[in-house]
Amino acid sequence: MADVNRGNRPLSPHLTIYRPQLTSMTSILVRITGNALIVGALLCIWWLLSAATSPAYFALANGVMTSWLGKLIMLGSIWAIWYHTLGGIRHLIWDNAVGLDIPTAYKLGWTVVIGSFVLTALTVIVL
Repeated sequence: MADVNRGNRPLSPHLTIYRPQLTSMTSILVRITGNALIVGALLCIWWLLSAATSPAYFALANGVMTSWLGKLIMLGSIWAIWYHTLGGIRHLIWDNAVGLDIPTAYKLGWTVVIGSFVLTALTVIVL
């Protein structure tokens, strides 16, 4: 028999009461940064290929890479590399069944977040 009240019910009632947690958000962000690193990698490959093509084409690619948008993308890529690396290390720790209790998991999560910004700043300062 057809359910006549089907249109009146919410599709996902758990979304109204679910509160995102640090561990789930940082885990999702590890996956997002892994995919976002493709943009920076493609720009670097384009820059290298343009250097092998011609001086005029390299000037164009180098102009894009040294523009404020190119520098912003590269800065974001540096942060994404550090975040993704630290998040991967955290997942390796969890794969060994270490740090799975809530307080330690939150400490590891904040270590990934804060550590990624600190390591990005250090990388920019050193380079």
